[in-house]
Amino acid sequence: MYDNNDTLPPLFRCDESCPLFPNSTLIPVTIVSIILFIIGVTGNTLTVLIIRRYKDMKTTTNLYLSSMAVSDLLIFLCLPFDLYRLWQYKPWLFGDFLCRFYQYVNEGCTYATILHITALSIERYLAICFPLKAKVFITKRRVRCVIALLWTLSLLSAAPFLFLLGLEHGMCKHTEYAVSSGILDIMIWVSTVYFFFPMFCLTLLYGFIGRKLWNSKDEIKGPNAANREKCHKQTVKILGKSRYVQWRDKKY
Repeated sequence: MYDNNDTLPPLFRCDESCPLFPNSTLIPVTIVSIILFIIGVTGNTLTVLIIRRYKDMKTTTNLYLSSMAVSDLLIFLCLPFDLYRLWQYKPWLFGDFLCRFYQYVNEGCTYATILHITALSIERYLAICFPLKAKVFITKRRVRCVIALLWTLSLLSAAPFLFLLGLEHGMCKHTEYAVSSGILDIMIWVSTVYFFFPMFCLTLLYGFIGRKLWNSKDEIKGPNAANREKCHKQTVKILGKSRYVQWRDKKY
């Protein structure tokens, strides 16, 4: 007879405590993660508090940003569990429920952030390309309804993660049932769609916005021309940063 650990690579041979990577990799990753955790929790918390406190800050755009800050805040709060799994992949000490739930929250909030970025980009597209219609169509009440719909869709899309992962052999990992039933393959496709479809939409919208701003630059006249042009450039920068955030959340 032989121990099953003998058939595993040296990195995964462990009895009681099993780090996923060597310390030379874990230490710098942990330091960066702690810095990101502090900045992310502080920044997103302040964003939510400021927008909630000051009434004049509750614009339609800031409603999206506030909701997205909540989503990002929850993602950062899940970061310590990811670090724990890197340092001690086995055993998982927090129980089966927390294994499933933290992964569900993490994935659901990632989907929510992506959908919020897409919805915000659509709003900016309407505001720049169809300003008169946007003032009538985009209201705070409708934006709140859209945000509620985005959260519902995101959490429902991530619901299979409650069955995808679980506590097996002392590890929080994909369950054998998830692999055999095809749930794992389905969620890979769902995650792929959540990445590429919004990217396609954002690329299209950025193209329309860029063309609109380029064609309208000669039409901008008067004493406030510089300010309006500056605002347009800032809008393009915000959308570009939003696309980076979408890529970052899917990568990590």
